[in-house]
This record gives sequence, C-alpha cells and structure tokens, in this order.
Amino acid sequence: MTMIGVLGLSFAIMAVPLGVSLMLGTFLTCGGPVTMVYGWTFVSGVSMCMASSLAEICSVYPTSGGVYYWSAMLSPPKFSRFASYLTGWFAVVSNWTLAGSIAFGGSQLVLAAVTLFHEAYVPTAWQTLLVYWAALACEFVINLYGNDYIDRLNTFVLYWTGASTIIIIVTLLVKSDHYHSGKFVFGEFANDSGWPDGWAFFVGLLSAAYILTGYGTVSALCEEVHNPEREVPRAMVLSVAAAFVTGIVLLIPVAIVLPFDIDALLAVPSGQPMPLLFKMVTHSAPAAMGLLSLVLGIWAFASVGSLTTASRATWAFSRDGGIPGSQWWKRVNTRRGVPVWSLALSTIVCGLLGLLYLGSSAAFNAFTGVATICLGCSYAFPILCSLLTRREHMKRAAYPLGNALGYTVNIIAVVWITFSIVLFCMPTAIPVTAETTNYASVVFVAFAVIAATWYFANARKHYVGPLVSVVRREEEAQSRRESAAPSRVQSRVERVDGGSV
Repeated sequence: MTMIGVLGLSFAIMAVPLGVSLMLGTFLTCGGPVTMVYGWTFVSGVSMCMASSLAEICSVYPTSGGVYYWSAMLSPPKFSRFASYLTGWFAVVSNWTLAGSIAFGGSQLVLAAVTLFHEAYVPTAWQTLLVYWAALACEFVINLYGNDYIDRLNTFVLYWTGASTIIIIVTLLVKSDHYHSGKFVFGEFANDSGWPDGWAFFVGLLSAAYILTGYGTVSALCEEVHNPEREVPRAMVLSVAAAFVTGIVLLIPVAIVLPFDIDALLAVPSGQPMPLLFKMVTHSAPAAMGLLSLVLGIWAFASVGSLTTASRATWAFSRDGGIPGSQWWKRVNTRRGVPVWSLALSTIVCGLLGLLYLGSSAAFNAFTGVATICLGCSYAFPILCSLLTRREHMKRAAYPLGNALGYTVNIIAVVWITFSIVLFCMPTAIPVTAETTNYASVVFVAFAVIAATWYFANARKHYVGPLVSVVRREEEAQSRRESAAPSRVQSRVERVDGGSV
C-alpha cells in the first residue's frame, strides 16, 4: 500500500460526512451549534496531539502489532508482557466496536432513506438488525475477494469524500429558504439533554471524539506499506488535519440551515435526523435521497475499511497468542493474502454485538462509546509508557517531535483520554430508562472479563508478548557495546594527553 492509500483508509474510517450524519442527534441534544463548532475544534486539537504522539512512536516501531507492540517495547521489562496484553485487548475490542458502529449507523441511515418517501414507516429493531447483518456480510465478501483493490479504493475515497462534502454544502446553502445568523451559529447553546449546560457540552464531545478516532487503527497495516516508518505516521497526522477541515467546513453550513423545529429532527423514528434535515431543507424527497446517497457511498468505503483494520488487528494479536483460539485466527490465506479466519471472527463478533439493539434503542451509543473508550485506552498506554521512560526511545524516531513539543502533546493526550473514559460512559440525555441508557460501560466490562479470564486461564503462562525478548536482547546488547566502546572524542583526547599527536 502507498501513503495515499493509508491516508485514504484512515480518512475513510473517520468518514467525516458520515460521522456528522450519524452523530447529528447528539450534537443537537448536547449544545447544538456551540458544540458543533467549538466542540469539533477542541476535539480536533487534542486528536492532533494524540495522532502526533502515536505517529512518533510508530516511526520507531512500525509493525502490525501497533499499540500493543509499542506498549511492550516502551514499558519496563517487568511489566512488558502484561502491558502489551492489556493494550492488545483494548486495541482489538476498539477495532471490533468501531467496525460495528460504522456498519450499524449506516444501516440506520439505509432504513431512514425509506422514511423519506413513506413518512408513516417506522423501522423495527429486527429490520435494522437484518440490514446490519447484510452489510457485514457484504463487507466480509469485499475484504475477502477484493484485497488487491483495497489500496485503489482507499485512494478513491479521498476524492469521493471531498466531492460529496462540496455537493452537500452547496445544495444545502442554495436550497434553504432560511439562514441563521452568525450569532446563532457561533453563539447558540441548545441543551435538551437534561444535564447542566457545562456538562452537556462535554458529553456532546462524544460526537466529535467518535468521528476523530480512526487514525491510530491504520498502524495495523504497517507490514503492508512501503517505508512504514515514514509513510504511516504521515498518514495519521494528515488524516486528522484533513478531517478537521472537512468537518468544520461541513458543520458550519449545517448549523446555518438548521430548521427552527429542532424537536422534529430529534423525534425522527429512525434515530438518524440527517436524512430528514436534507428533506426539510431541499423540500424534496428525491433531492434528499440524492444527498443521502453520497453519504451512503462514504459509508460503504468506511465500513469496508474498518473491517479491514479490525481483521488485521485481530490477526496481529493472535500471531502472539493473545486471543483464545489464536492458532486459527493467525492463519493467512496465501492465495488471497488475507487473514481469512481473523476476518471471519471480526465479522461474527460485530454481528453478535448487533443483538444489543433488540434490548436497547441506544445500542449505537454503546458501540460508539466502547469504540472511543477502548481506542483511547489503547492510545494512552504506549504514550504514557513513553513519558514514564522520559521519551528515551523517541531519540531515534524517523518522525521526531522534539522534547519540548513531545512532552507537551504527550501529556495533553494522556490527560484528555483519562477524562474521556469517564465522560463517554455517560448517557447523552437524562433521565434514562433501561432502554435508553448508555451500555458502553457494560460492553466494556464484558470484554474486560473475557480478557482477564483468558489471561489467568492461559495467557499468564503462555503469552510472552510480541517477540519482546528478542528485540530487548538486541537493544541491550547494542547499549552494552556503545557504553563499553570509547567514543571518538575520548580516544582523541587520550592520544593528545599521551603525546601521540
């Protein structure tokens, strides 16, 4: 894969127009225009700090193991094995739930398209689940048989997303029959969440944080990229910058043309207000369907790409025995160059997670919450380990930040992630019922129990980490050689003192 292909994949997973469409309800509930504009800007800033921190580490250890390999190498030897195991599970679970959330949110949009022409139609939980499973099946087939075309697809998505964003913006601004003032767009705080205003703003940051998370997952493709120590870090940082620009350029026009009846958007039966917004602004169901088709095209790229990275993360961790049944999941189909069993496992896990929707209408929030929390944890561990070792390993980074900037962005990243773990377990609105509460913490704990059980039952004895012992021995031997050999300057001084010159 090329750097542009990796950039496209990272950008496709973040899928800004799709993410804005899926999270519009949370934006409107928890702050409205203020959260949309300033929340997006704030989260983009901290995301750039996290992406830069990970990019620097990736340039030192460009491997498909990604964050769990980095935790192993950056932590003290005594804790290396456990740190890598814990981070590995966070990374795998985050990739599964991210892939599931993208597929599930898009499935809701598909059914919301039907409501554009049949307003009385109310999608049922089973219908949504069946569309979701069908989407996962299509993603599986494309990943299995289209592996040779993934790089070209990821490059094409950059152009598709850019063109779609421009078309949506121009159409909304031209067709709208009313426009809000700058005071409304940059100063209107609409809180319908039940939370106090300040806390509602922070809860609303889940929308932006969920969209701006995919950059770290592309590290799982390091072993499929030319010059990964340079190209993958560049793709991480550039994708966040591109996502910020795309998001702010899209969110401001959406805020300008928001209808006066926000409650109608929030009460939409499908749970996805963007299709209705398109229809209310254009006054035409076919026109709204045209705009929605552009978003669904982005969804197709994002869902395929997210399952690609999920399968690679599963394969990499299985290669080191981190998952039950690793002997199966680590196999690669030599004919197609695809880890078929890891791809199948990722698809099945995502499919089973969809059953949450039968018991909770807020299942999508559980997906997004767990994905954001687990991704944050998997990002924080290697960054924290690097800080605790005084960034010693970063001296040989091919993508260096320097000590002053490095410490600053590393600390900002760790502090934000720590805060966000608590934040994103909160329901987006109160009071809550068993059906509307945020089950992110429940799903998170369930996976934690599975990981802990497997660790004490098997991994504690057999999991040794990602070849840490071999790499550490090489590093320690090199360190001993450097400390034992006198430097050129020392040798020169000795010769001068001895009268040899």
